[in-house]
Amino acid sequence: MARPLPSVPGARLTEVAVLGIRHHGPGSARAVAAALDRMTPDVVLVEGPQELEPLAELLADRSATPPVAALVYARDDVTRAAFYPFAVFSPEYVAVTYALAADIELGFMDLPAANMLAWPDSESDEHAEIRTDPIARLSEAAGFADPERWWEDVLEHRHPGAEIFSAVTGAMAALRESEPDSRLTLVREAAMRKRIRAALKRGAGRVAVICGAWHAPVLDPAGFPSVKSDNELLAGLEKVRVAATLVPWTSSRLALRSGYGAGVASPAWYRHLFVTPSEDTVPSWMTRVARLLRSGGYDCSPAAVLEATRLAETLAAVRQRPVAGIHELDDAAVAVLCEGSRMRLSAVAEDLYVGTEMGSIPDGAPAVPLARDVDATIRRLRLVKTAEANVVDLDLRKQSHLERSHLFHRLAILGIHWAEPGLGGRSLGTFKETWVLEWKPEFEISVIEAAAHGATVGVASAAVLAGAAETADLSRLVELIEHGMLADLPDAVVGALDAVRRRAATLDDLGSLMRAVEPLAHISRYGDVRRQGDQATLEVVAGLVTRVAIGLPAACASLDDDAAADMFDQVASVHRGVALVEDRETVDQWLGAVSSLAGMRSLHGLVAGYATRLLLDAGWIERDEAFAAVSRSLSRGADPGRGAMWLDGFLTGDAMLLLHDPGLLAAIDEWLTDVSDGVFDDLLPLVRRAFSRYTAAERRMIGAEVKRLEHGAGRQSLVTDDIDSVRGDLVLPTVALLLGSGDE
Repeated sequence: MARPLPSVPGARLTEVAVLGIRHHGPGSARAVAAALDRMTPDVVLVEGPQELEPLAELLADRSATPPVAALVYARDDVTRAAFYPFAVFSPEYVAVTYALAADIELGFMDLPAANMLAWPDSESDEHAEIRTDPIARLSEAAGFADPERWWEDVLEHRHPGAEIFSAVTGAMAALRESEPDSRLTLVREAAMRKRIRAALKRGAGRVAVICGAWHAPVLDPAGFPSVKSDNELLAGLEKVRVAATLVPWTSSRLALRSGYGAGVASPAWYRHLFVTPSEDTVPSWMTRVARLLRSGGYDCSPAAVLEATRLAETLAAVRQRPVAGIHELDDAAVAVLCEGSRMRLSAVAEDLYVGTEMGSIPDGAPAVPLARDVDATIRRLRLVKTAEANVVDLDLRKQSHLERSHLFHRLAILGIHWAEPGLGGRSLGTFKETWVLEWKPEFEISVIEAAAHGATVGVASAAVLAGAAETADLSRLVELIEHGMLADLPDAVVGALDAVRRRAATLDDLGSLMRAVEPLAHISRYGDVRRQGDQATLEVVAGLVTRVAIGLPAACASLDDDAAADMFDQVASVHRGVALVEDRETVDQWLGAVSSLAGMRSLHGLVAGYATRLLLDAGWIERDEAFAAVSRSLSRGADPGRGAMWLDGFLTGDAMLLLHDPGLLAAIDEWLTDVSDGVFDDLLPLVRRAFSRYTAAERRMIGAEVKRLEHGAGRQSLVTDDIDSVRGDLVLPTVALLLGSGDE
């Protein structure tokens, strides 16, 4: 016959054993296992929403590897969701696996998630179960500044048996006398008592209740309030339709720093405490530290590991601790393995204290169709979901790599950023992509949320793009087209292009039309790198250029300095886009519009000068015509300020224009020399800005050419008397050979 647990005064623990635990505490987990072995209960009730009961067998399945989490979400609003994590060192996980292995009735006794997820937002300030940390208060009473250190001394390192629960319950009962409970806590505890009563009513002889330590004092049947009072608390609660599933979890999400309220400071350390025999805890941990340091490039000999182990045990004895804890281990590792440098230990801290573990779930876990398709696609493409960042390089000329890229872009459209671009991560114009893959548990929510758009990744991502295109402005539509090209969603791309046509036909904002030309031209030019070239994109670009060409002269009729600078950028953008298209009709139409600008007398100098430069570079005007425009703009009768702005625009581009046209350089030099001192001071910043676009080498070459100019009447001719024709004749045969026109 199983021996009863030690009694809490006034409790009938031969019938109900209330095991108040710390969530994710290895000492609590060991104590729960010992208590259940001694008690052999008829029913095991675990704190947790009742919707988790269908998942219990999956949780204990051999193919389920902790950490995992139960996920419960509202069917109509996936953003209302809650995770319930289980680690191998979680007391709840120990209780569930024990009950299923022993074929004992198992139940979850907390308030249903259907009610908790419907809890009014107006009472959000009460969602915290308690307003202060009970462990912190107990540790403070015991004279400890660090609650974690006190808890480890009391529970984790002493390996207590079932008797610890009496002490924990008594301590919590004392704290509850002065700590007000939120309404949510009171309702939850009423739901727990209701499940305990139901188990006893069914005739259970022994009921084991595993709950958070704070709730333990009010779950003893000897002190239950009336059934009526509990029913009043539970009456009229709002509820939502929910679904539940099991999802992989990560050790980083068990950490307190992740924001998880029941998290622990060092999940890797707590796992180590639970799975490692007590006599091996210190040496095996030091071995782990040494292995990580070696992987980081630091030398750690076996002898140093032994010395660090002895030092940690000595420190524990000096500090009067039951065994070496994490503080003693750290101090010993720094002193011996890190040669006194905490920076070395910090370099491996993430792997050492938190870990990179990611759990796995059975194939039979309930999932939405989209989640199944995501997992199937990941397996087909030979990818793995891991919690550790993993760099993947893709060569888009390989079909399997191209399909991986499509998957990453489709998931990004769905808001599932498993793959983030690395260097060269996203581009239409290259065969190479680099991605950094790191799976996070919250992506499971994102998958469920995206499931409303379709049953497969392709269908869902196309639906998201199509929906976004319905209300997007022109600039956003261009982004959507690029996303669709990258994700291989041709139908969505066609829909977005149709939307661009419709917006462009009715849009009066010329600036938006101009800003759309270059990215669309880029797509039409480089889309075929990913085997997705589309003539429809080129047609849309041509239509936009037509609209821009018609409206451009009127839009430039009256520009102040700021508006001119903005127009300068937009004209440059359109010109780059037209150059990518390489369609003669489109190019001619655009250059015709630019030619109209260059001929406008009232046009702002910056735009007028730039228009002239574009026409010269494109061969639309000859050198003499451009020189005449320079002469007019820089003549003595012209406004010097406008002349400086005109020059600023005209000099945009290649510096070779000045280096190979001495007449132009001489004209600019003469203009600057002839202006008055007061005007020169005003022009200097503008001229300096114009020449600052050139490289230092180009500026030096221009300066050298200016020095060679004749001063006075012959300013526009170069000094050529120093040319040595004899030496020049020596290199002509070599030049002819390089050009392919000489005799070998």
